Amino acid sequence: MKRTTYAGLVNEEFIGQEVVLKGWVQKRRDLGGLIFIDLRDVKGIVQLVFSEEYGEEALKVADELRGEYVIEAKGKVVARSEKEVNDNMKTGKIEVDITEAKILATAKTPPFYIQDNINVSDDLRLKYRYLDLRRPEMQKAILLRNRIIQSVHSFFDSQEFIDIETPTLTKSTPEGARDYLVPSRVYPGSFYALPQSPQQFKQLLMGAGFDKYYQIARCYRDEDLRGDRQPEFTQIDMEMSFADQEEIEDVTEGLIAKVMKDALGVEVKLPFERMSWDESMSRFGTDQPDVRFGMELKDLSDIMKDVDFKVFKSAVENGGQVKAIAVPGGADLYSRKDLDQYGQYVERFGAKGLAWLKVTDDGFSGPIAKFFKDDDVREKMLAATDAKTGDLLLFAADNSRVVASTLGYLRVAIAKEQNMIDESKFAFLWIINWPLFEYDVDLKRYVAAHHPFTMPNEEDVHYLTNSDEDPHKAYAQSYDIILNGLELGGGSIRIHTRELQEKMFEALGFTKDSAESQFGYFLNALDYGFPPHGGLAIGLDRFARLLADRENIRDVIAFPKNSKAVEPLTSAPQPVANKQLDDLGIFVADKDEEK
Repeated sequence: MKRTTYAGLVNEEFIGQEVVLKGWVQKRRDLGGLIFIDLRDVKGIVQLVFSEEYGEEALKVADELRGEYVIEAKGKVVARSEKEVNDNMKTGKIEVDITEAKILATAKTPPFYIQDNINVSDDLRLKYRYLDLRRPEMQKAILLRNRIIQSVHSFFDSQEFIDIETPTLTKSTPEGARDYLVPSRVYPGSFYALPQSPQQFKQLLMGAGFDKYYQIARCYRDEDLRGDRQPEFTQIDMEMSFADQEEIEDVTEGLIAKVMKDALGVEVKLPFERMSWDESMSRFGTDQPDVRFGMELKDLSDIMKDVDFKVFKSAVENGGQVKAIAVPGGADLYSRKDLDQYGQYVERFGAKGLAWLKVTDDGFSGPIAKFFKDDDVREKMLAATDAKTGDLLLFAADNSRVVASTLGYLRVAIAKEQNMIDESKFAFLWIINWPLFEYDVDLKRYVAAHHPFTMPNEEDVHYLTNSDEDPHKAYAQSYDIILNGLELGGGSIRIHTRELQEKMFEALGFTKDSAESQFGYFLNALDYGFPPHGGLAIGLDRFARLLADRENIRDVIAFPKNSKAVEPLTSAPQPVANKQLDDLGIFVADKDEEK
């Protein structure tokens, strides 16, 4: 029998027609001589009716059916009686009276129900991922990802971008995270690296004269995992020659607007808001601000420098800050015990505790209220924070990094806890004018805030070219696109001359020899006339997760790894045969022998 349509597409327009359907048995109900089967396929579920009246042989087949059996069935579409209409099903106004049926495959009882909202471990779901992917919510997420990809291709094609693949086996270079290495059999002791991004190759394509490049690119980073990270991930990658920052941002906005329309039917307002990195850190304590709610950070340093509270006063005297957020109605929402727990949590950001005040009709209450009895100081604090009676003030006093991390975390955590965020909103914005470098406290040195190919602002080029100046004061022509408090992607205008690129490497601590060793081929390419160029990459997995309203990017990746970078389905990674290792000239030491 040849399928005529999908189960989930059968509706009132099919009434009176004969259809052939194929799919999985979702549910079976036997009423004795009358059997109802819910048939599921990629488009949805429809109810099949088996009885002697419609087909005696078909009824015998239905008697054998169990959950997840694969079947084909032919029958006539009929309207349900009014009292039998199921408003919870897209096909709930009709059913199919089956005249012929055949079992195409039997099935064992699955380890979990093939339905939404199951309560099982992630590892069990990933071990039986092919079953997990049968569930409607998972299929919906994967199909949404597909719509995003199709929209991306359509948009770039309309803008005359060229889809060009870049190498998967390439050279290991220091780009931030650890590389995944691939040993070479032909050249024993030498290794390829899987690309962390196509960065250098897409810039080389600009030098090759291709003008507008894009790619749905696979990337790999050997780093610790969390909800928005996977060892292998996908990005929407693009690069343009002879384009400035504004042009690249405009193209990106056009892409996002098309994807939102095609994937969700949502119209987004253009242009997106622009906010400098400095302003974002000052107002929200993060470079990925969620602007769907208030509770912004307010600087009270000038007020606190004369207050007789040592913690605040010394922070200002030592070049630090005192900032606060006002929690609307928070005085009644949080007990001292609750706030103590938050105080313990923010210690991980370097905070030495959490100071707080509750705003009352008579002034302030709380452990530090005695230091703020002066009416003038109190009025200034209330004016600066926009706090009202019943609100809760939360303070951080330390260097700017600790203050931003502490209050930035509290702002979001409390907003989620108190349902202050309008989850129906899609709040896009650009964070622009980033520092060119950032200080890595673990490495104890400066690193590139984006990557080492980022162009400084025109007015800041002198910081790199003048040996008497500190290059780390420079700001960059870089830009991140933010959606609902998460970085969706980012990019920059690139350095396109050898002289400036060498200065950038020098500021990052490369010697001339080490820069030549790692990036000599790229530096040599810059000698042959490179156009000004720039680009951007959007994380496809994260974009799909946000549009699908899922908590983890694993839900929009067909076969992801778990939090330990293991794929439970195939049990990868696994040891390989000694013969394979011998071919590669690799010896794997036993852990005990190694010790």
